Amino acid sequence: MKPINVALLAGGFSGEYAVSLNSAKNIAANLGTIDKYKVYTILINRDSWVYENNGETVSVDKNDFSITLNGEKIKFDFAFITVHGTPGEDGKLQGYFDMMGIPYNTCDATTSAITMNKAYTKAIVNGIHGLHTAKSMQLHQRDMHDTATIASTLKFPLFIKPNNGGSSVGMSKVHNVGGLQDAIDKAFHEDSQILIEEFIKGREFSIGIARLKGKITVLPATELITSKEFFDYEAKYSPGFTEEITPADLPAEKVREIAEIVTQVYIRLNCRGMVRVDFILLEGSQDFYFIEINTTPGQSSASLIPQQVRAAGRSVPEFYSELIEGAM
Repeated sequence: MKPINVALLAGGFSGEYAVSLNSAKNIAANLGTIDKYKVYTILINRDSWVYENNGETVSVDKNDFSITLNGEKIKFDFAFITVHGTPGEDGKLQGYFDMMGIPYNTCDATTSAITMNKAYTKAIVNGIHGLHTAKSMQLHQRDMHDTATIASTLKFPLFIKPNNGGSSVGMSKVHNVGGLQDAIDKAFHEDSQILIEEFIKGREFSIGIARLKGKITVLPATELITSKEFFDYEAKYSPGFTEEITPADLPAEKVREIAEIVTQVYIRLNCRGMVRVDFILLEGSQDFYFIEINTTPGQSSASLIPQQVRAAGRSVPEFYSELIEGAM
């Protein structure tokens, strides 16, 4: 049987470059245990797409998405995108592969572009039964920003974050109007649109959803408990700051309620493959507050999705294989 040539795309143009490389390393290691796949890690940079082979750097021919090794032209049967941020999470690579006729593991170009924008995503999922969203404002860099108006419209503490971004890069928590402008400037350094949201006090969770063998499957949730003020980049990727409990300690009835909500999110946003939804259960009422959806979630061995796959009693290599088979 001819092996399936898988192009594993990593890198990208965002501050999550190193996170993407760690994801790719773990995916390659897991798919490498399955004989039917031959995996080639393709590094995506602004000025080049390359495959590194025993010290040799081979450029990708973007006209047909192929590489040439030892005089042999290798075309790819599947693209496994693990580029976090642009161009792998915002629809750009998805649009390219649609034009090339090459299947891939993520949501399509439209869903990827929409879900990259936190404000647009919140507007679409609004109205799902049992789902709540924090009161917020969206700002554009080209417009005037009056901190006094923001302070009178929203209730402190506030989260200020880039509207198109991940891994909490450029994100701040502000307790009063005095820190608002610096936080706005920091977020605008990462993106031309930012989102300002009221702080929701409660327990923070993340949960994976995937379509496996034609069925939407909700993985066990992870509770995130950090010693930092909020779950920022350092809390996510530096050891010792955050405790991750998988599966989360939740009553069975709450687990079922959460599964129904995130399934409806997956359906309404027309998701494909695997995604991860971050949410908070409000202190006291335990109401479900949507934070964001990640359509290219981290896949290092310690990342949340692999944790949840293992907690569900599933094999991580088989999980990746099912994603490929479902997309092909």
